Amino acid sequence: MRLARNFMAGLTSSIWSMLVTLATVPVYIHFLGVEAYGLIGFFAFSQGILQLLDMGLAPTINREVARCRSLGDLGAAAELMRTLAVIYWITGLLILLCFSLAAPYIASSWLNAEGLSVASVTSSAVLIGVVIACRWPLGLYQGALIGAERMVVVSVINVVMNSTAAVGAVLILAFFSATIQAFFAWQAAIGLVYSIIMSYAAWNVIGRSGRKGFSWQKLKEVWGFSAGMTLVAVSAILLMQIDKAVLTKLLSLEEFGQYMLAVLISSGLYVLLRPLFNIIYPRMSALVASGKTTELVELYTLGTRVLCAALFPLAAAVAMFSSEVVQLWTQDAVLAQNVAPLVSLLLIGTALNGAMHFPYALQLASGLTRLPLLINGILIGFFLPMTILLTLNYGAVGGAASWALLNALYLLLGTWLTHRKLLRAQGMKWLTRDVLFPLLASVLIVMGGGSLVQAMAFSYLVNLAFAAVLAVSAFLVILLFTRQVVPRLRLVLA
Repeated sequence: MRLARNFMAGLTSSIWSMLVTLATVPVYIHFLGVEAYGLIGFFAFSQGILQLLDMGLAPTINREVARCRSLGDLGAAAELMRTLAVIYWITGLLILLCFSLAAPYIASSWLNAEGLSVASVTSSAVLIGVVIACRWPLGLYQGALIGAERMVVVSVINVVMNSTAAVGAVLILAFFSATIQAFFAWQAAIGLVYSIIMSYAAWNVIGRSGRKGFSWQKLKEVWGFSAGMTLVAVSAILLMQIDKAVLTKLLSLEEFGQYMLAVLISSGLYVLLRPLFNIIYPRMSALVASGKTTELVELYTLGTRVLCAALFPLAAAVAMFSSEVVQLWTQDAVLAQNVAPLVSLLLIGTALNGAMHFPYALQLASGLTRLPLLINGILIGFFLPMTILLTLNYGAVGGAASWALLNALYLLLGTWLTHRKLLRAQGMKWLTRDVLFPLLASVLIVMGGGSLVQAMAFSYLVNLAFAAVLAVSAFLVILLFTRQVVPRLRLVLA
């Protein structure tokens, strides 16, 4: 049951990190204000867009460690990791240099600050570069540990370090300095410690055997896959960040802060999605390599059904009662009214995006990096003009709507293109039986029932209780209509 244990470890880490974030963000807003929180949103956006510089190396080390481990040759993986570590640390220093040089432009010409001084935004931009540089090598070491199926180690480190970063920031803001500069300085210090600890754990698992020093030969051996993954990663990051890039320019910093609050809530769905992808990708790779098509189809179809059974009712419940959720979280009824429509639209898009994690894992496991690149390229062609047009006409709501529409297109286009190449007999059955059925059941039960509940004008706490009941009911109904779900799950998770 290694698959189940790794999933539970990753899920626990994700849930804890999200709970810590949800608990501390209202405190940050209390001490710093929504506009300063917009700088934290800009940090999250910058960190996401700079993943372009990863060049596909994190998924490459994941794949190579898993392959070398199965062959009993971790020395080769250690040699590759040593080579990639040099690249990662140098890249981190370059990121710091670029942010230091660009900080005055970011403060004066890019971000639309109203209450914060240019000097404050400039120093914050420099500190954002320091934080990203200190955290940059994490992707390499986490990828190595995940490839070695050490999700428990990764999860423990993530829980401890994320908790320390969040709680420490609250204490600093409350008792030492309630400034955005103090917040980022603390995050930078913790980020460096975080990277050092993850590095130690990775080397402890992989070992330091193999040839010492930088190896151009090892880099050449993985360059083909890494180059393909680089292009895929570039296109994926653009898709994830286009709306934020447009909104940083078209909205005020306060409005962007509200949008990033909504993004934070909708990204809670990745609590399920990230640990799931981290376990299904290596397992699918192994099944493809060994030619076990029957087991691959079972994992693909049943896994999608169970994921959607959990994902869609949760997304539908929060989307239906988004105002109540934000009010409970922030204790600010006015902010809740402003943010709620954004949360609902972003959740719809993120849930549809989540359903496509299984086709994406199948594409990578089969080595077809051109397929996700093609899909992402088509989507980018639609997303950028659509986001600009909708934002100019409808503001932040338009940006959120563009994300929902994009992922509806992704579901249809991605399914069609994937199953033209892979598991050809499964495409329409997968879409209708494993995705659209859970989606329809969630809409009917959660949103239909939610409309009746809201018409009765209960308090927001009572509404949230009904939301939980409706989500659980939809989950159970979907599983009830899934044939032999328990014994099949046991086989898949073994």
